[in-house]
Amino acid sequence: MGADRDLVDSVERSLAAETREEFDRRVRAQADRIRDDIRAGRLDTGEFAIGLELEAYAVDGQGRLARIPEDAFERGGFAKELGVHNLELNTAATVFDAAGVAEQADRLKSSAAAATDALEADDLAPVLDAMWTIPPAMGTDDYLGSVETRAGITVAEHMRQHPRYVALDEEIRERSGGRITLDVPGVSLDYPTILLESLATSMQPHLQVPAVEDFPAYFNAAVRTLGPVLSLTSNAPFLPADCYDDDPDIVEATPHELRIHVFEQSINADAPRGEGMVRFPDDVSRATDVVDRVVADETYAPVLADGEENPDDYRTTIREYDHKRGVHWRWVRGVVGGQPVGAAKTGASLRIEYRPIPTQPTVRDTLAVQLLVVGLVRGLVAADHPVTDLPWTAARDCFYDAVARGPDADLAWVTASGDRTDDSEVVYDELFAFARRGLREAGLDDDVIDGYLDPVERRRDGTVPSAWKKARVREAVADGATLSEAIERMQRAYFDHAGGETAFVDW
Repeated sequence: MGADRDLVDSVERSLAAETREEFDRRVRAQADRIRDDIRAGRLDTGEFAIGLELEAYAVDGQGRLARIPEDAFERGGFAKELGVHNLELNTAATVFDAAGVAEQADRLKSSAAAATDALEADDLAPVLDAMWTIPPAMGTDDYLGSVETRAGITVAEHMRQHPRYVALDEEIRERSGGRITLDVPGVSLDYPTILLESLATSMQPHLQVPAVEDFPAYFNAAVRTLGPVLSLTSNAPFLPADCYDDDPDIVEATPHELRIHVFEQSINADAPRGEGMVRFPDDVSRATDVVDRVVADETYAPVLADGEENPDDYRTTIREYDHKRGVHWRWVRGVVGGQPVGAAKTGASLRIEYRPIPTQPTVRDTLAVQLLVVGLVRGLVAADHPVTDLPWTAARDCFYDAVARGPDADLAWVTASGDRTDDSEVVYDELFAFARRGLREAGLDDDVIDGYLDPVERRRDGTVPSAWKKARVREAVADGATLSEAIERMQRAYFDHAGGETAFVDW
């Protein structure tokens, strides 16, 4: 009962008007400090650096979604996420050079192995996948819909009992009339909490920019790459199998990247596209724009930090700002703080967090996509490529077309010679040419670069995870399976390969 009361008290404090007023005051004051540090060059590090966040989910011996025991997180060294079935692996930032890239690879492999070992002790396994489709024993509706009310606060049974999540849930529920909905081809879901968002998992490459005055060039270039990169990496065409009626036409109609719909619809409530908490990002003109953006965003679920600030730890001095920035999930965003690599005078940095990519099937594929992203963004700016001449609206439309059609999307690009093109072969030629340019700028040899990029470059013919999943389901339906049976059959075949040493294109 004590823990329940503490949770309710924390949520009630978050929702109180006086908390919001003080929180907003602190955010404004912290934003002023960050702007001053940006303008004075105190966030310059002199180094490119890279890092990664990788989300996954856990299954039991029958491949069903499963709760992760609390002690597994400590044993495995991985982090908690929204759902009790979710986990997150992280690679600490390293210098973006040959040695740093090799260290990223080693850290990613060891983190994945540690998670596997820790969960194995409980007869569970982590799955590198972007959407769980085999539901737990109780079924998807009961799992996502199970709630209890504690002193007027609605708490999802299978959500992490953390005040931040519960308070955010309360606010979004209130703003959406108490129900969170998802409408996609063949499925309309309706649940009492935002736990729906825990269906989806992602990987998020990070790129630390050495000089903040150059940040807009990297950020705006990254925005133009979202559609083409997503077209090569899509991996979430199906919801849990028991959500569907037996309609085989869904296989063609379902988007290749349902994750984007899940995030935007479950978190944005009734906000129009482009105006919610999760959205395609606007360009920036100066580095301070990312700070202004956080201040201007609507406040959700504010939390006032306790404890003294540590002047040697920058993030302890901007905790309310950091909290608010973390609530609004633009598909590319600027992040202040962290553990910088380099000689920043403040002990902090400014980095790009690249957020739209689904979790990939294997560690090798994950590393390939991470290096495609960071190499591409660095290479485009190093070459003074005119990609930002592509209108923002065209980049946005390309992104959402990739969400819908994956490798068959209508791509939008401006070539190195300044020509507008929608020819996918030309776009991919440039994508990998400038990723190579960026990786060479980092000091990697051509044969090493080829080895890293090979698993994703060979997807250019349309062999991407979402297309593989659709093909397996289509084949099973043709063999007489119902749609739900076909999705489960596909997913078990995916489990047989995922997380192994064989790159996805060789499955």
